[in-house]
Amino acid sequence: MGEEDSKAGGEGMEWYVGVPKIELHAHLNGSVRDSTLLELAKALGEKGVIVFSDVEHVILKNDRCLPECFKLFDLIRILTTDHTTVTRITKEVIEDFAAENVVYLELRTTPKKNEAIGMSKRSYMEAVVEGLRTVDAVDVCFIPSNESTENFSETPHTNDAYDRKHRRKIYVRLLLSIDRRETTASAMETVQLALEMKDLGVIGIDLSGNPVVGEWQTFLPALEFAKEQGLPISLHCGEVPKQKEVQAMLEFQPQRIGHAICFEDEDWRQLKLSKIPVEICLTSNIRTETVSCIDDHHFVDLYKAKHPLILCTDDPGVFSTSLSQEYKLAASTFGLGKDEMFQLARNAVEFIFADDGVKKALKEMFDSASSMQ
Repeated sequence: MGEEDSKAGGEGMEWYVGVPKIELHAHLNGSVRDSTLLELAKALGEKGVIVFSDVEHVILKNDRCLPECFKLFDLIRILTTDHTTVTRITKEVIEDFAAENVVYLELRTTPKKNEAIGMSKRSYMEAVVEGLRTVDAVDVCFIPSNESTENFSETPHTNDAYDRKHRRKIYVRLLLSIDRRETTASAMETVQLALEMKDLGVIGIDLSGNPVVGEWQTFLPALEFAKEQGLPISLHCGEVPKQKEVQAMLEFQPQRIGHAICFEDEDWRQLKLSKIPVEICLTSNIRTETVSCIDDHHFVDLYKAKHPLILCTDDPGVFSTSLSQEYKLAASTFGLGKDEMFQLARNAVEFIFADDGVKKALKEMFDSASSMQ
């Protein structure tokens, strides 16, 4: 697709790490560092909560098969029902994305309850927000009123004005996920919490979870309420063959959809007519075996059709990837050049859920980076 002398696919990782990037489909629990998982699992093993030897090899393995991915997800759910741990992993996830020059991140998570330790959906999200506040490696802007790059939250390490101006910065916004195992009432509770926490960076709703569980009609009342209240919505759509649900989701007209894999011809036609942006997760689709071969990925068809799309990671920890690696994979597999990859990254600004002030600041970041390419 790109000119031979400007192929990004032939570049080392340095170019992909250096280019500004936007991440719009990343789950908090799926982004935890392996080293952190190992440490937390050892602690639970010593307490007798889990058998450490049963999970150690899964944590240490980079190329996990599908059953091992699900086993790791189950482990992560056990590990992340403690306020302190939630704060810690949030902090580390932000630092990891910022380290590869992600300048804007929409992080999604399902608010969890754990009555045994006094965890409510709200207290869980407060622990997430505390994680944002405790990041000190970079400047984090998650309060919506801080629209310009000069209004990033000050950390203990940014007392010097010059240092603040030149530190790496990242915008972070939160999407609250409705899990497909939830009831209508529970889903409505999540939407209400999102509305209550808008001043703390919560800007949208996600529908996710095991795609074979639950029915669309269960979540529709909560999603319609969210739409009425002006909350942008992203739906995991078409992860498994459920054509009636795919059609209903497209008719619902969310602001974005994730994956879009198991579509019939009519679904593709409707999607392209709607221009709903698609969050593309290449490695995730291959590892979960929802796409048989990377060369056959629907990225190509959507890209050639100039359909709005965004490269994302889904679960960088579980699938042993990063956004920089996803960019390199796309470039090398589909023959995209540097200019095309840079434009793909910049185009994502148009699909974020944050306001025009943030979009303006991000475009300035990309324009500045473009002049240095």
